[in-house]
Amino acid sequence: MTEFLPLIGFVFFGLFSPGPNVILITASGARFGFQRTVPHIIGVALGVGVIAAVTGIGIGTLITAQPALGLLLKIIASLWILWMAYNLWRADPAKKTETDKPFTFVEAVLFQWVNPKVWAVALSATAYVATLAPVQQAMSLAATFSTINLGVCTFWAVAGSLLSYLLINEAAWRIFMRIMALALVGFSVLLFL
Repeated sequence: MTEFLPLIGFVFFGLFSPGPNVILITASGARFGFQRTVPHIIGVALGVGVIAAVTGIGIGTLITAQPALGLLLKIIASLWILWMAYNLWRADPAKKTETDKPFTFVEAVLFQWVNPKVWAVALSATAYVATLAPVQQAMSLAATFSTINLGVCTFWAVAGSLLSYLLINEAAWRIFMRIMALALVGFSVLLFL
């Protein structure tokens, strides 16, 4: 177990730091509450585990070896992140509609496939398990990423839901949602730097 401590530390800091998942889960916790954000949390935890597993068996190497594929993933990720930022920017607490809902489990899982931060952390984490066979790498990375991200996402969703108590008027709400939207826009720009 002690041989995995560096991996655990790396993955924790990689996933806990701000990125699209942290921003979206915090905003969802504030906007919809913890309970309605649970499918999003579980989808992210499972999705990052799958990405980590496929990275462990070599798919990540293929992506880094094919610059055009990497660029395509960046473009798709950027467009999806900008669309989510647009929706956060337009969020209106006074006008909740049927379309105003948190991410579903499936949406959260699918987003991980274009989430550049998850790919970057997963690709870097393979160095910590390089001595293992590919299947063992995949299993170790998947278990580590999913377990840690479940805790990380739970933390940020709870933080967001607690933050909602401070968002007592429409002005405070709009400021918070627009800060979250701008953070997403900033992250989408960073993809190309």
